[in-house]
Amino acid sequence: MQKEAMLYEKLEKKRVHCYLCNHNCKIPDKEFGICGVRQNQSGNLYTLVYAQPIATAVDPIEKKPLYHFLPGSTSYSIATKGCNFKCGFCQNWQISQANFKNKSEAVNGRMLPGEIVKEAKRLRCRSISYTYTEPTIFFEYAYDSSKIALDSKLYNVFVTNGFMTAQAVLKISPYLAAANVDLKSFSEDFYKNVCRARLAPVLESISLMKKLKIWIEITTLVIPGLNDSDDELKKIAEFIASVGRDIPWHISRFHPDFKFSERVPTPIETLRKAKEIGEAAGLRYCYPGNVFEGNNTYCYNCKATLIERSGLVTTKLLLKDGLCPKCNTAIDGIFT
Repeated sequence: MQKEAMLYEKLEKKRVHCYLCNHNCKIPDKEFGICGVRQNQSGNLYTLVYAQPIATAVDPIEKKPLYHFLPGSTSYSIATKGCNFKCGFCQNWQISQANFKNKSEAVNGRMLPGEIVKEAKRLRCRSISYTYTEPTIFFEYAYDSSKIALDSKLYNVFVTNGFMTAQAVLKISPYLAAANVDLKSFSEDFYKNVCRARLAPVLESISLMKKLKIWIEITTLVIPGLNDSDDELKKIAEFIASVGRDIPWHISRFHPDFKFSERVPTPIETLRKAKEIGEAAGLRYCYPGNVFEGNNTYCYNCKATLIERSGLVTTKLLLKDGLCPKCNTAIDGIFT
């Protein structure tokens, strides 16, 4: 199903300028943007993935990962095909790199925004997560769904690469409660060569989301030999701390996949070191990801255990109205 796109302007000679993400594609007639799912048709820009999910599932919110947002709840998760990044290490590459430009047509049937909300409520989820691929490129679908969800007392979550424009962030912000943003590196070369994108807009999105009071958690997939140096991890940690020491940092273990299938997994010791670097930078909450250690939440003031997790499942929630029961410190996050 196609729908006229948001956040674009018409140019001369039937060209259009899409300013949904920071690629800022200027698209000739009949051509696609970098995402491969937005097409110029006679001087009008259309999204071709509206109401066409390629994946739906019920996930623990911890899978996003969000550890300080409604822990122990489930989130109705949905994606369409397509992405505006070309990461060679993507673990969802079968759907993220599918698009109309390369003629991949697989979808999971038609599902209108109201049907998403109805299904999320039927399955007793507390939120809807726009995830798996990149929610920016199915923005119209996510936007319409999020408005209905909020009216139905459901929260909305973006799991995103953060490459959307400020206009897109501002547009979705009244309906968006939380986001996990991938901060993949602190190197422009990494973003250019590995993701086919740029670092600066991601940093700007994180800062803007924080100012707009969207709850943010950040994930960095640590890839041996690419972004695992102490210096780079320190720069990432220091940037996050400069935006907010309360932002949880998920430092995830890399597993070989897609075009990076011959690389080795991240040593667990590297994740432990990254956690130490994050804490030294002043971050209150640092979590190794894709490993079965370091997943509990502790009070940053008195070190009392507040949330116990086994894998991606919250097994014990000891907070009382968002406060540490031992020292009464307010713990950062959205818990009720």
